[in-house]
Amino acid sequence: MGWLSAGDGYEVALVEGRVTARATSGRAAGRQLKSLPKAVREHPETDRLRRFAEWLDRHAAACVAQVDTWMVSSLPVPTVLLARVWPDEAWQSALRDLVVVGEDPDDVGFLRDATDAGELRMVNLDGETVRLSPLTVTLPHPVLLPDLEDLREFAAELGVSQRVEQIHRATWLKPDGLAEKAVEIGEFAGGRYDSRFGLAARATSLGYRVSGGYATCRVRDAGRSVEAAVWIGEPYWDGDTETGALSWSDEDGRTLRTADVGPVAWSEGMRMAAALYAGRKVEEGKGA
Repeated sequence: MGWLSAGDGYEVALVEGRVTARATSGRAAGRQLKSLPKAVREHPETDRLRRFAEWLDRHAAACVAQVDTWMVSSLPVPTVLLARVWPDEAWQSALRDLVVVGEDPDDVGFLRDATDAGELRMVNLDGETVRLSPLTVTLPHPVLLPDLEDLREFAAELGVSQRVEQIHRATWLKPDGLAEKAVEIGEFAGGRYDSRFGLAARATSLGYRVSGGYATCRVRDAGRSVEAAVWIGEPYWDGDTETGALSWSDEDGRTLRTADVGPVAWSEGMRMAAALYAGRKVEEGKGA
């Protein structure tokens, strides 16, 4: 974006996401100013740029949220869609360096580019740049990636930084030998908070939904919608509270046996429960 006139002697522009001014006359002509003069702060062009910057921030957050949804649910994404949104810097930032899988399960690599013709450029585990034109690709949840450790090591070598947490996302593998009739997990129950409000606030700040007495997250796992839920206390309770057990339900609200919970729903549910438990009040001193 270029510089815009903001009254006599000044121009403004967005520089690294913030409104910046420069002088257009005098000895300081062309020099960026460390702060905005009062006349510039109150100029309509400055206000428009501020509102545009806020919109860009919301747009970038929306792109990250959408890509995160595709990844968590391992949904197939049309290649032409990736090509269409790639020129947008916000979309590109959210998508770049994510692990994608083509129509062949062996076509795995870090996404580096998407062309107008619908061709994807990826770096595979052999360090080679390959070009693919599948109809759709998936951005797999890390628990579904058989070569996850190799991908993590290779990402470190490449200096990969993912805007959407994928290969370094905390994952939990479903253990063997779960009780046949068990419907909940209590591993992260008992995390004490001074107030139910504080626990609910932590849940929402982490991106989870609070509904009734539960913090929840919904994912698609093996083609079906599953909701994980952690009890956080009665909605209008104003005293201290504790994290409760973790359970899962299907799209009709029926509680699932833990044995029937898929790998993605299991991992994401445990991730939510662990994150809520991590914010608990920790007692210090001899009596802790």
